[in-house]
Amino acid sequence: MKYKKHIFVCTNERNDGRECCGEQKGMELVACLKNLIKEHKLQKEMRAQRAGCFDTCQHGPAMVVYPEGVFYGNVSVEDLTEIFNEHLVAGNPVERLRIDLPQ
Repeated sequence: MKYKKHIFVCTNERNDGRECCGEQKGMELVACLKNLIKEHKLQKEMRAQRAGCFDTCQHGPAMVVYPEGVFYGNVSVEDLTEIFNEHLVAGNPVERLRIDLPQ
């Protein structure tokens, strides 16, 4: 099955004290996204899942939306409704949370 939107949320944990997205924060975001997708009956069009490190730790919690490849940083649960409605449903990335990665 090919999804129209595939959302990956970093859940990486570091044991050395360096900044990271963290499994606890990341898994909360994954669960909330899954709930939004289910509430709107979009399970066949969208998928949210956990992922390993994106190497964007300084911007964590981080997530990426495909097929666009839009990365978001410093995402909180409170931001998810806006990301869901504006980007995932309407197709307009949320610029205030978007992070640009060096090429």
